[in-house]
Amino acid sequence: MTATRGLEGIVAATSSVSSIIDDTLTYVGYNIDDLTKNASFEEVIYLLWHLELPNKAQLQDLKQQLVDHMEIPQEVIDSFKTYPIDKVHPMAALRTAVSTLGLFDEEADVMDKEANFRKAIRLQAKMPTIVAAFSRIRNGEDPVAPRKDYNIAENFLYMLNGKEPSAIEVEAMDKALVLHADHELNASTFTARVCVATLSDMYSGVTAAIGALKGPLHGGANEQVMKMLTEIGSVDKAEKYILDKLENKEKIMGFGHRVYKKGDPRAKFLRDMSKKLTDITGEPQWYEISEKVREVLTSKKPLPPNVDFYSASVYHSLGIDHDLFTPVFAVSRVSGWIAHILEQYENNRLIRPRAEYTGPGMRVFKPLEDR
Repeated sequence: MTATRGLEGIVAATSSVSSIIDDTLTYVGYNIDDLTKNASFEEVIYLLWHLELPNKAQLQDLKQQLVDHMEIPQEVIDSFKTYPIDKVHPMAALRTAVSTLGLFDEEADVMDKEANFRKAIRLQAKMPTIVAAFSRIRNGEDPVAPRKDYNIAENFLYMLNGKEPSAIEVEAMDKALVLHADHELNASTFTARVCVATLSDMYSGVTAAIGALKGPLHGGANEQVMKMLTEIGSVDKAEKYILDKLENKEKIMGFGHRVYKKGDPRAKFLRDMSKKLTDITGEPQWYEISEKVREVLTSKKPLPPNVDFYSASVYHSLGIDHDLFTPVFAVSRVSGWIAHILEQYENNRLIRPRAEYTGPGMRVFKPLEDR
């Protein structure tokens, strides 16, 4: 047996949920370009879970179920107030809150197909409420209850900022949710599948996935991109900043991707939204700095921007705190995690790879007095 570092190039499972072939991302056979231009996030949720796009009645039913389950237990809200607010990262709060949700779900350990779909609805519906509620509580504000007439994108921005979002803000949020919904066997999705392959429950699988997403090499990249843009501060400082980073062999977040050779197909949509939103908010410098960074870096290395690069300035323009960028990722990606969890349950086999041993050869045990 020979190990492959990071499992690069290893095919670890079969899946009908999404694919990345020749730099083209599809959800259940639909090109991400088509879905981003034409589908709502709720349509994508249905597609990922049922492997078909919904008709009008099915979509309306899904929307109704989601909005009916958006509220979270008061105990979860109260628990946020006990956290060391000035120290805890929102991803740690989200991880704990999702695990706690399982304690209040009477069907948490019921494993039949119908129960799993009901849990899927509850988890998907409650994720944006958790993130928004935690954000407001740590800022000394009361949580805002979801509205029955809003979709997920509208409700998230409304619950987060406490005001009615504009049409362009809702469009940007909905597109971002569509773009981040699934991405084949990424680290967090694989973690979820490994977890539930033991026949652990859906809450455990999603909690495990959040733990994997928390790492800066996965979901935390867009937060680091905004940190970089803030450090640069103005367009005229961008070139020197990037050249210095390259000279010192430091990693520049938001560029390149292990599974894309020509470029991340999702980036162009967020690039367009970044331009529109930064103009509207009167902060065009964030888009302009991003473009200068891209220009300088790609002139030195063949590393096109990935989805994290432009999502940073998009989320900033939507009034989202920088350390909430990764939880927002989770609000979307839970749809994909659940799709893979459901798929794993349907055709399950315990995931148990082997390791290439590199330690000492066979050794003889010595009694304690002889060591």
